[in-house]
Amino acid sequence: MATQHVTDRTGLLLALGEALLGPGAHYGRDLDSVQDYLCGGLCVVPPFTLVWHHADIARRALAGHILDHLGGLSYFEVTVNLLREYGVTVVLQ
Repeated sequence: MATQHVTDRTGLLLALGEALLGPGAHYGRDLDSVQDYLCGGLCVVPPFTLVWHHADIARRALAGHILDHLGGLSYFEVTVNLLREYGVTVVLQ
């Protein structure tokens, strides 16, 4: 996944969608939408491997987006954990 331009939550969802569903696709408006897509339907269903290029850029950009209701983790950490929970092998590069 080419994510050197992921600097906010909207960009992250767009990058995920394009990597897994094709150009112009997105994974909804929030992490609940990502979870719904990972459960089936017209999408890629795990297990699969997602290679996340430039993950450090997204990690830093999303570090301030803390989800208190999810243990105080950043949006980046919650996204990676969610993908892994649903059987996606996430390779951070």
